[in-house]
Amino acid sequence: MYKSAFYFDIIILESVVCSMKTVVITGSARGLGFEMAKIFRQNNFNVVISDLNEEKLDVAKKELKKIKNSSKVESFVCDVTKAKDIVSLINFAIEKFNTIDIWVNNAGVNQPDKAIWELNEKEIDLVLNVDLKGTIMCSKLVMQEMIKNHSGAIYNVEGYGSNDAKMLGLSIYGTSKRAITYFTEALAKESEEKNTGIIVGKLSPGIMITDFIITALGDKEKINLSEKTKKVYNILGDYPDVVAKFLVNGMINNTKNNAKIEWLTNKKAAWRFMTSGFNKRDFFNIK
Repeated sequence: MYKSAFYFDIIILESVVCSMKTVVITGSARGLGFEMAKIFRQNNFNVVISDLNEEKLDVAKKELKKIKNSSKVESFVCDVTKAKDIVSLINFAIEKFNTIDIWVNNAGVNQPDKAIWELNEKEIDLVLNVDLKGTIMCSKLVMQEMIKNHSGAIYNVEGYGSNDAKMLGLSIYGTSKRAITYFTEALAKESEEKNTGIIVGKLSPGIMITDFIITALGDKEKINLSEKTKKVYNILGDYPDVVAKFLVNGMINNTKNNAKIEWLTNKKAAWRFMTSGFNKRDFFNIK
């Protein structure tokens, strides 16, 4: 009798977990992806984090489990440049939680601080394959799954270059992000015209102070920021936990297709430049 009651409780618990909303975030072992996972957990979402580095994923998963509620967290090693890995991640999330309500394409790598003609083919390929092709393939494959339920949301992360800005040492990265903006808007339009029921949107986090800005090609190379660049980052930058809260709240509450959830608006950026003289910040000399 006690054994039957125990198994009945387990079935009820599994049913409750599977009835909760589920989010999958690529590139979420650290940085913005990890911070977004924390906020989703705090909002009682089941969370699937994914990344290339299994060791960092394990650490992130343990941290996320410290947030106590009835939702669950799972992790999965995934290379977003490989379609078979993406399919496996999708299948894993469905197996664990039955559905994917929100998918966030956050995985990305920075480029070395070089002019376009100084980059080699492997460096160009890696940036474009992860930042652009990875987002396209993840969107395509998860879209096929979400269409089955006529519901879900896909969000792609914009970055430097999305607004057509240009800077020496960010040209290929910026090219990929400019393309992400077009791709996301095109996907949103197609989703609406095909009446899929899927929301497609953009996340615009601005400049975040993480290891991403000082490393290239997925930690393979260090970037020495110029004093001029550091000055801009000190004015416009934010820590990822602050940005993540804003972005996640926007995703949870958004019901509009082709929405742009933007943290660092032009108005906010202008205000920060105007007030930078008496609002000193230094992210690079913290003791």
